[in-house]
Amino acid sequence: MRDAHGRTIDYIRLSVTDRCNLRCTYCMAEDMQFLPRRDLLTFEEIETLCAHLVTRGVRRIRLTGGEPLVRKGIVDLVQRIAALSAHGLEEVTLTTNGTRLPEMANDLAEAGIRRVNISLDTLDRARFAELTRRDEFDRVVAGIDAALAAGIAVRINTVAMKGINEREMVDLLAWSGRRGCDLALIEAMPLGEVSLDRQSTHLPLDPVRRDLERAFTLVPSLHRTGGPARYYDVAETGTRLGLITPLTENFCAGCNRIRIAATGTVYGCLGHDQKVELRGVIRGGGEEALDTALDTLLAGKPLRHDFDIARREPALTRHMSVTGG
Repeated sequence: MRDAHGRTIDYIRLSVTDRCNLRCTYCMAEDMQFLPRRDLLTFEEIETLCAHLVTRGVRRIRLTGGEPLVRKGIVDLVQRIAALSAHGLEEVTLTTNGTRLPEMANDLAEAGIRRVNISLDTLDRARFAELTRRDEFDRVVAGIDAALAAGIAVRINTVAMKGINEREMVDLLAWSGRRGCDLALIEAMPLGEVSLDRQSTHLPLDPVRRDLERAFTLVPSLHRTGGPARYYDVAETGTRLGLITPLTENFCAGCNRIRIAATGTVYGCLGHDQKVELRGVIRGGGEEALDTALDTLLAGKPLRHDFDIARREPALTRHMSVTGG
């Protein structure tokens, strides 16, 4: 698949639910209105869609949410999608908050998960509870350790926030490195109305990188995972530091992905409302109609996002959990 700007689309971020068992202040409101189950694609429909996308050249599929592990039967879905490796799929991965991994890591590894991204924004238990509105720090750490014990490679994802966790970056990189985990720092994206003041907490990552270079030897790396992170090898730990900078250093020229919501709505860009609806097509349109809808999306895929931290209102009203984190 190619978009109108000549970019090859071979990576899908696919949400299986908008629900989450945490309420991170930069991502969700406390009182979220979640979708009824009937509005979600069934696992059979997700499998059909993934199989078709693989025939169109998709090589990586990342399952997201909300929190994907709260959806019942998710391990079975992973196994079904991983089986598409026989038709050209190279990898199925997962983004999770880690709270369900203590019980599920071994089953996920057996189903075909080799890499996971786990969200962890602080090493301070009280701060974690404040940020997520839930006291689940110990379970997240146990989930990270369970994934590693199951042979799954772990990348820690940290949203960098001024006045909240900016003084923890050295400790987070050292802590992740001791466990053999890569660390990705992320600039918060202005999606949906949340309680956090995004302007006052915006933390550009370039000065953060310079601060980290005072404590670690960071060597630019050619490592890529299919996503937008720019990586540095960390000499002292043997792990990598990734920087995801949607606000200060645009990376859209190399975009290789589209995002599929749990309802079958497909977005060409996280930062725009350009979309096509696939649920009805999957349920009654056939492969030709599916191709037509996907081609329409690709033809209109924006060149770049429209995020601007200087605006008081969010770039879009939908929350990150709707599109898939």
